[in-house]
Amino acid sequence: MATQSPGSDLPADASDKTDKTPRTARGRATLRKLLDAAAVEFGERGFHEASVSGITRRAGTALGSFYTYFDSKDEIFRALVQDMSAQVGRHASAAMQAATSALGREQAALQGFLAFAREHKEIYRIIDEAEFVDPDSYRLHYETTASRILTRLQAGAAAGEIREDVSELHAWAVMGMNVFLGLRFGVWNEDQPVDAVAAAANDLIARGLRKG
Repeated sequence: MATQSPGSDLPADASDKTDKTPRTARGRATLRKLLDAAAVEFGERGFHEASVSGITRRAGTALGSFYTYFDSKDEIFRALVQDMSAQVGRHASAAMQAATSALGREQAALQGFLAFAREHKEIYRIIDEAEFVDPDSYRLHYETTASRILTRLQAGAAAGEIREDVSELHAWAVMGMNVFLGLRFGVWNEDQPVDAVAAAANDLIARGLRKG
């Protein structure tokens, strides 16, 4: 996951650029507006049809404000992928605060992600396009997400809650399930409550990761 700038909810990679780091609360707010507007612009129009003017129009900012923080459409797209990846991590972490077990954390994390996907359906189009527009950010997003899951699973194994041989393979399997559940029940259709989807998925995980 991209690290966050001190005192900001923005990932460091989205703002820690030579002479372009926001120095004031107003500057950070403007950068946030641009990233949020970019999410809508890229989500609705796709990378190739999206434009810098479209982003600034949606953000309600001057064109000059865009170039205060970004040099190009490619650059804000890259920052956006990192920012959305960071947002997913924060939502999962917040959802897990009350969980007291390894399996409980996975259920809460998925529920948090499903809720996020329903509010930000554009994330799927943006991340998918990143495979071709910015392959490094695309790969980093999934590698970072899998790493977070693996860390949680290993903690559960160390506590004796789940099988001891959990590995990177298990983390990627859990992530893959979560990604497609988010697509089906978060983006394409909201016909089932997120808690019910997360509970059903967690039952599947529990049967596969239970100890002994």
